[in-house]
Amino acid sequence: MSMYHGLEVRVPFCDYRIAEYLYGVPWEFKDYQNHEKGLLRQAMVGYLPEEVLWRKKSPYPKTYDPRYLELVSAELQKVLADPNAPIFQLVRREALEELLTAEYAWPWYGQLMKVPQTIAYMLQINFWLEAYKIVLI
Repeated sequence: MSMYHGLEVRVPFCDYRIAEYLYGVPWEFKDYQNHEKGLLRQAMVGYLPEEVLWRKKSPYPKTYDPRYLELVSAELQKVLADPNAPIFQLVRREALEELLTAEYAWPWYGQLMKVPQTIAYMLQINFWLEAYKIVLI
């Protein structure tokens, strides 16, 4: 999106070497002081204002519009109607059906992902599996 508008965006935390390193870091460090990205937050003490450093994550996409839930639910129903949907290689049909009626009090750890975002995530996985013709063994 940025290059389309003539902007060059640097995303330093997407460097594969950082990602590889962090896969080996023990969970206790990542969850430092019971905060998601605790290791990164601690490393930035003194560099970022406290209100930025310790604020809750707000992921994209995040919408509270009830219409968003209606739209992603309708798309999930289409997936559920297809017995060969590739998502069923990874996720039980019953678990996806439950998302259509569930009222969870949880957000995923650190993500604030509620039901609409979880449904959208499952739809994205299904799309990816289908688009790239992924078959899991």
